[in-house]
Amino acid sequence: MDVLDEIVLTGLTVFGRHGVYDHERENGQEFTIDLRLRMPLNDAAASDDVADTVHYGELAEKVAEVVAGEPVNLIETLAERIADVALTDPRVRSVTVTVHKPHAPIPLTFSDVAVTVHRARQRSAEEASR
Repeated sequence: MDVLDEIVLTGLTVFGRHGVYDHERENGQEFTIDLRLRMPLNDAAASDDVADTVHYGELAEKVAEVVAGEPVNLIETLAERIADVALTDPRVRSVTVTVHKPHAPIPLTFSDVAVTVHRARQRSAEEASR
């Protein structure tokens, strides 16, 4: 059985210009990102070397670049782009990304709007047979 541990990063807050309305693109707003990476961490634990794991500081910077970068209409699209970034590291087997948009243009009282996507790496036949 494949053991999957987790690295969790929550509350990464980045200014972006995402949304379907012009004023969202013009004024921008803060988005908060939560990530949950599933991967084996036994090599990193044994070596005590950051090279054997996902450097969560570097990952946070890459995610921040996506959020602060090219605007998209939907936070669903933004979540998908962030998941793609997390899965570029071949050790990451799956990722859960939540994008929070607490200042969404809703004319009612609310605390948060969020979208969560779950994405997994497609395993090759060789990896599945191990």
